[in-house]
Amino acid sequence: MQLPEINFDKVQEIALRAGKLIMEVYSLPDFTDLIDTKADNSPLTLADKKSNDFIVAGLKSLTPQIPIISEEEKEVSYDVRKNWSIFWLVDPLDGTKEFIKRNGEFTVNIGLIVNGYPVAGVIYAPALDEMYFGQIGKGSFKISNGKTFPIKVSDRKTALIGVGSRSHAAKEEEDFFSKFNVAERISKGSSLKFCLLAEGSADLYYRHGPTMEWDTAAGQAIVEASGGVVVNLDKKRFEYNKESLLNNSFICASDEVFLS
Repeated sequence: MQLPEINFDKVQEIALRAGKLIMEVYSLPDFTDLIDTKADNSPLTLADKKSNDFIVAGLKSLTPQIPIISEEEKEVSYDVRKNWSIFWLVDPLDGTKEFIKRNGEFTVNIGLIVNGYPVAGVIYAPALDEMYFGQIGKGSFKISNGKTFPIKVSDRKTALIGVGSRSHAAKEEEDFFSKFNVAERISKGSSLKFCLLAEGSADLYYRHGPTMEWDTAAGQAIVEASGGVVVNLDKKRFEYNKESLLNNSFICASDEVFLS
């Protein structure tokens, strides 16, 4: 399909300003009274809510013709969204556990899905003040210290660097890395793991167990626009806008040769 004209600089600005709202809550000396528990027992903070409201309003203003799925919005019926050929997929605060731990490893994720595939993504890490953006066919970029520069995946074939979850490490992760020449391991929270792959700071990322589509959309777009791949364990591309928005385990790699 023909993509509508989208000003992705404006999308980046939306993510940046949402991040500032998150940091206002993060800077409070004590935000324990501002944390709720969702039905799945995961935490929900005032920062999640503020970020969500700002992003949703911003995207509706920027692209009123494109619908939105966000983690913190009311769930959209599959009977409605199954007919969507294009939509925004948003995680307003990815890494809420890291936010609560105050380790800085949390992000704002905004992905654009076209025909079931993430074609563009913005990830902003407000505590680090670093922005990542990728668009299929146009490459990926990092904005840091006021400078924008292109990024691409690593071309390492030996002495690989593996990145794993800060809060969701599993034995299966260890087993996966043992199959490759992984010389170094890094642990990171939120979608920052995708960003490390995209900029060449890591080569392999394995996630065992479920995630949601909004956890992976922006990261997948950025990784694949920078030359990497994100696939299921059966080596197939992720499908988005499934009846259930739950993802299975996946592999993110700088080079598909690692997966052959």
